[in-house]
Amino acid sequence: MPHSFLDHIAITASSLEAGAAFVADALGVSPQAGGEHPRMATHNQLLRLGDTLYLEVIAPNPAAPAPDRPRWFGLDTLDPRSAPSLSTWVVRSTDIQAAAAAASEPLGPIESMSRGALDWLITIPADGSVPLDGVAPALIEWHTDTHPAARMKDQGCALDRLEIVHPDPDRVTRLLSSLALDAPVSVRRAEPGAAARLIAHIDTPHGPRTL
Repeated sequence: MPHSFLDHIAITASSLEAGAAFVADALGVSPQAGGEHPRMATHNQLLRLGDTLYLEVIAPNPAAPAPDRPRWFGLDTLDPRSAPSLSTWVVRSTDIQAAAAAASEPLGPIESMSRGALDWLITIPADGSVPLDGVAPALIEWHTDTHPAARMKDQGCALDRLEIVHPDPDRVTRLLSSLALDAPVSVRRAEPGAAARLIAHIDTPHGPRTL
């Protein structure tokens, strides 16, 4: 199976304004305007982290009709008091069917999605959750000539590494191996009683920061 690559990391928030403010406060850089996802009734803002890598802030779109299924990335579990957080990440493959079949964890059915002129395939569990206690990636296969990050403004940010913290690090490592992941991703054991989580280490014009 071909190697897969880290495509983007996602900040989920109850509102796009709250998510963008969270990123600006943490990184000292504000994300740029993105667009809308009609099938999911969500919208986003974006921050370039490399030629083929970016950060997405995503939230329910109050101006869109409610979707006929749960929104992705656990967005329907948020309420106005929910704090924005780094909630998921997305792995790029040139053969999403093969990657999903090889994955050691079920990552969800493959769905067709769009945002403006962009089209792609992505795995989304039927209940909208993020698998493996919130640390498993979604798989994506872009149907574009150039990666979306290449069109974004370069604001001097770059991902140094993504850290996955989980009570069962061996299980997470097996998943990454099954995806033939080629990316700066590390895995460590969660402290006793601590929840699984993602930590992004990002180089910014203001120095190293974390999300």
